[in-house]
Amino acid sequence: MIDSIITGISRGIGKEFGKKYIVYKEDVEQGMKEPCFFVTCDNHVTNLFRGNKYFSQNLFCINYFPENKKKAKQECNEVAERLTLCLEYITSEWDEMRGTNMHHEVVDGVLNFFVNYDCFVYRVEEPEENMGTIKISQTLKG
Repeated sequence: MIDSIITGISRGIGKEFGKKYIVYKEDVEQGMKEPCFFVTCDNHVTNLFRGNKYFSQNLFCINYFPENKKKAKQECNEVAERLTLCLEYITSEWDEMRGTNMHHEVVDGVLNFFVNYDCFVYRVEEPEENMGTIKISQTLKG
């Protein structure tokens, strides 16, 4: 489920910003090309709601590394506004999802943009295996 949401976030960023901006889903040891985004799930909590229905809270952090280091704060603020619009609705593997609790901060010239994608999840239980077959033979006495 989380990978599907990350893919939806990446698609939303790609549509808004184009191919000039690379979206990374994993850590990069060497060769990071700026400007770029990193998408991670910072916190995932699932609680039982009722029966086989669970409420899943998913906090994502999108890090943006700006191209212009001299005007990093200005660039980060502009990108944050665009992210707010393009990540309000994303399409995951199952359905369209709405982003909530969006907020951002700029730390050391890097944008940290936070968004929640919360949803209900139904767990389908596997039917129990039947015991098998039984053969009964009966006769009457007399």
